[in-house]
Amino acid sequence: MLFYLIAIIVALLDQAIKSLIALNLTVGQSLPLIGQLVKLTYVRNTGAAFSLFVGFSPYLAAINLVISFVVIYIYYRLPKNDRLTQTALAFILGGSLGNLADRLFRSYVVDYIDVGFWPVFNLADIAINLGVALLAYKLLFGGKENAANPL
Repeated sequence: MLFYLIAIIVALLDQAIKSLIALNLTVGQSLPLIGQLVKLTYVRNTGAAFSLFVGFSPYLAAINLVISFVVIYIYYRLPKNDRLTQTALAFILGGSLGNLADRLFRSYVVDYIDVGFWPVFNLADIAINLGVALLAYKLLFGGKENAANPL
């Protein structure tokens, strides 16, 4: 149950922030958040990560949906005491659902965190990357019990 709670909180928080950005900024507008180091910049991304595959939003939504189902499937195959992997998958699912909602209801993903040297991203992207990092940690340092079955 905690798995779904984490995923829902991530997705709802992501959508709430994106709504605030869309309502209060114009596309391309930038506001300093932490000096010039981190800015809020409203970007509409019709592509995938790093704005790859621009204009393929319907296909990306379908891929996103499949990934969400795969994550849920893997969750049900996990041992119930594998909290780290469950948490990682919950972050991935929540982030995927947040970006999927954008693709379905806006036809683009709202990005807004701008660190200057990296493409603009959002909370859903952070959650997905955090989940992947936790999975990598688990696979690399999780112990001998992961040798035969990493998930």
